[in-house]
Amino acid sequence: MTEISINLNEVTQQIRAHESKYNRPQNSVTLLAVSKSQPLEKIQQAITAGQKSFGENYLQEALEKITQLNNPQLEWHFIGPIQSNKTKKIAEHFQWVHSIENFNTAKRLNDQRPSHLPPLNICIQVNISEEITKSGVQPDDVIKLAIACLEFPRLTLRGLMTLPAATDNFQQQRTAFQKVRLLQENLRKKGFTLDTLSMGMSHDMEASTAEGATMVRIGTKIFGKRQKI
Repeated sequence: MTEISINLNEVTQQIRAHESKYNRPQNSVTLLAVSKSQPLEKIQQAITAGQKSFGENYLQEALEKITQLNNPQLEWHFIGPIQSNKTKKIAEHFQWVHSIENFNTAKRLNDQRPSHLPPLNICIQVNISEEITKSGVQPDDVIKLAIACLEFPRLTLRGLMTLPAATDNFQQQRTAFQKVRLLQENLRKKGFTLDTLSMGMSHDMEASTAEGATMVRIGTKIFGKRQKI
């Protein structure tokens, strides 16, 4: 076994243990391997170990990986900030976008999604800690953007994503994730069909699972420290 396969197995076991600890259904949390700034050989090792979903932040780097791997079984998630001049390539090459934070970006992705592809899965990114330096919609504006996204036939709103302020305090981690879960529950009460809470990374995946995450974005625990590639 490679180091990557060992790491993937350990992370998966941790996720299953957290599901059990917090009375979550087994296999209710999926693992998104964050492969940004990681070399192709490490990603290939993860694929060989059975990982199929990968998260990328930087478009040009991601396109090179998607092209070189050329594997239709893989699922690519764009999880970084989106510049307007990048939407066309994102719409053409990704299956998921987690970082929707305004109407214009959603509209561009919808208009540029090729008709032969299924609708693009999207999550609204919530700036739950309301940090000036962070991307995302303010919590009070989530409902407005969610309603707007309903008019786009080439997009499917799946849920919410967040990246809270960093802290090692477990209860503070839970509190932030709980706020996002309650936002999603409110949307469901208003009739939205949502199934995804993209939240939790290597340092706070337990807290996110405790508060209802359905997808955790893990990089360091799988691949080690990011590299310049």
